[in-house]
Amino acid sequence: MLKKYDFFIKEFQKKIDKYFEENSEYIYCHQGCSACCETGEYPFSWIEMGYLMDAFTKLPDDVKFKIKQNIEKIKIQKENFKGERFEYRCPFLIDGLCSVYSNRGLTCRTHGLAYLRKNGTVNVPHCANNGLNYSKVFKDGIFSIEPIKENLNIDKILKNFDGEMGEIRPLIDWILK
Repeated sequence: MLKKYDFFIKEFQKKIDKYFEENSEYIYCHQGCSACCETGEYPFSWIEMGYLMDAFTKLPDDVKFKIKQNIEKIKIQKENFKGERFEYRCPFLIDGLCSVYSNRGLTCRTHGLAYLRKNGTVNVPHCANNGLNYSKVFKDGIFSIEPIKENLNIDKILKNFDGEMGEIRPLIDWILK
């Protein structure tokens, strides 16, 4: 199943790379910018989690140790959390870089792009409010260019995967399960 998903994700990545290229004048993502990994829920499907953990098992022991320490910190934060939506720093972010970048999830791959949702609204990355992606064309809640006309929500993308995708839940919920 993971080989099938690997083929799917490589084909999907070609499409995403094209979207990033077409929108390059509005994109400020670069290696070392981890704003999108600092706070979120990071929805992952069952198949994505398996793909991610496949990369984790191949990491050096010292990196695995750091990730496990991050997970322990998040576990404590979650136990003490009283709100409705628990957001956290991605445990796989080590020294400002994704330790499992080649096997990152769909949410991670599409973050930074502005796209049209099913309900007709535009999904604008939160970094637009911080002077980053699309900040030139997103002012006062108004998006002044045409967004990507494909819904890039994880559940919509995975409908094109011909295999078992499984349930979608926050990344940390898979880990702490």
